[in-house]
Parts: sequence; structure tokens; C-alpha cells
Amino acid sequence: MTAEQIDALLPQTQCTRCGYPDCRSYAEAVAAGDADINQCPPGGAEGVARLAQLTGRPAKPLNPANGHEGPRMLAVIDEDWCIGCTLCIKACPVDCIVGAPKQMHTVIEPLCTGCELCIPVCPVDCISLENVTPGASGWQAWSQPQANEARERHAFHRMRVERARRENEDRLAAKAELKLAHLEEHTRLTDPEQIDRKRAVIEAALARARQRRGEG
Repeated sequence: MTAEQIDALLPQTQCTRCGYPDCRSYAEAVAAGDADINQCPPGGAEGVARLAQLTGRPAKPLNPANGHEGPRMLAVIDEDWCIGCTLCIKACPVDCIVGAPKQMHTVIEPLCTGCELCIPVCPVDCISLENVTPGASGWQAWSQPQANEARERHAFHRMRVERARRENEDRLAAKAELKLAHLEEHTRLTDPEQIDRKRAVIEAALARARQRRGEG
């Protein structure tokens, strides 16, 4: 029983209600014995049964501390109130919200997993939730093809965020290198100790940036 096998049985809503940052992290925790099989509300009772069959652990009710099984919800943005802050775009784990700074955002409905992560970050409360599967919950409100697509979109989201982080660090490192070069070119300043202190700070920042890039 591997994390890959467990992850394949999860709905991939990436809602974090299991207590982990994404479905894959929860799958790894279950595989390691650090998490129970009843912590995924979107999967519902059927999801627990699937995990029980795979892991050999006894099925049990969903842990109420993680939430309750329910219908799939769809995030809807009120265009009249949206201020274009982009916070919901950054919060969406599957990149289903599109828009630009200071422009109205909108949700691509078929791609929304109902994770609700966009709700708390909206500063003007212009995002609401609609029940799009009345009478159906858990895996009855979701499908394996939808889960597979959500997994792929989340993987791309993580890759995009990591790439943006590295590019930003590279820009900051380039600026720091220019600053260091500028200091070295102006050693004629009357306070060499101040220059040495600034050089030490910049070189330490560059070293940290290089270490992070090396670790990535």
C-alpha cells in the first residue's frame, strides 16, 4: 500500500480539510500511519470505505473535526463587488479563477472543486457558494475523471507557483549582486566599515538565495 495508491482514491479537491496542505500530503500521511482514513469530507463515507479496503483498516464515520460530507459547492464571484485584488486567484489550488489585477475575476465552473479556499481571502466578501449537486454528496457528487483532472491541475499550479518563486528570488539576487558591485565600485567612501557591513549583509542574502536554488 503506497501513497500513490491512496492518492488515487482521493477526490483531489485540495480543500485542506483533512488537516494537510493537499490531497497528496494526506495520502502520504495515511501511508505512513500518521493520519486516519476518515479525515476527507469531500470523499464522504464512500471515500472512507475505499481507503479501508485498500489499507485494511476498519471503516469508521468521518471525523467531525474535519467536517461533514455534503454536496459539491461551486464558488461564484459577484462581478459588481469584485475589486480585482487577485487574492482568490492565488488561493485557488487548481487555477480555476481567471482575471487580472484591478479587473473582475470569474470562476471557470467545470474546473471548480468546491474547496472553498477562495472564500476567506476575499476582502470584500464577494464570493458565495452554490450547491451544484442537490441530493448528492461525496463521490456521488464527484467523479473519477474530475478528480484526475483536478490532480493534474493542482500539480501544474504547484509547478507554476514554484517557478514564480524561483524567478522572484533570481530577480532579487540579481539586484543584490548589482548592489554589491556598486558598493565595490565606491570604496572611496569615507566609511569603509559601513561598506564592509553592507557587503556582509548582501553577501549573506546572496548565499541564502544560492542555497535555496541549489536545494530546489
